[in-house]
Amino acid sequence: MTTVSIVYHSGSGHTTKMAEAVAKGASAVADVKVNVIAINGKDIVEGRYKNEAALAQLDASDVIIFGSPTYMGGPSGQFKTFADATGERWFGAKWKDKFASGFSVSNSPSGDKFSTLQYFHTLAMQHGMIWVGLGEMPMQPNGVNCLGSFAGAIGQGGFDSPELSPNDADKLTGEILGRRVALAAKRWQSGAA
Repeated sequence: MTTVSIVYHSGSGHTTKMAEAVAKGASAVADVKVNVIAINGKDIVEGRYKNEAALAQLDASDVIIFGSPTYMGGPSGQFKTFADATGERWFGAKWKDKFASGFSVSNSPSGDKFSTLQYFHTLAMQHGMIWVGLGEMPMQPNGVNCLGSFAGAIGQGGFDSPELSPNDADKLTGEILGRRVALAAKRWQSGAA
């Protein structure tokens, strides 16, 4: 059994919709268990992320997929408190050789979401993780990867309801990312066996 955990923060619900899409894609792979872990305000105490149960779940995972809205050119402050709290894991190399990927949503088509994906990539590299990108050509007829990202999945949130955006094509892109990362981890595990 391969365990995929998606850890994310969502400010207004748009990133939650993308997290659900990524989870749907990973869940479509046989023998994959998916955990969806939201970073909530109650998890942040005096500016520090304090949810040891969630961190232990991530320790036990084969894959960690990071998600955050892009605010002011990077991940949300709430996500950053989570990332800062992973220092103990870094020191003990607990996430070394786990697979990693990421996704982000912002209001505009670009919105500097690539900066957020780069932040996730750097976090993963510091932990010794193995990064898996999207692997899809941009602007496909069905709308997959219409925003042209290769490092991970991105979506446009807009100022409307999370029920309307990200749109179906962006969510399908998220599903494809979830499935791809789960399959990559399974291939790695079967080769290691």
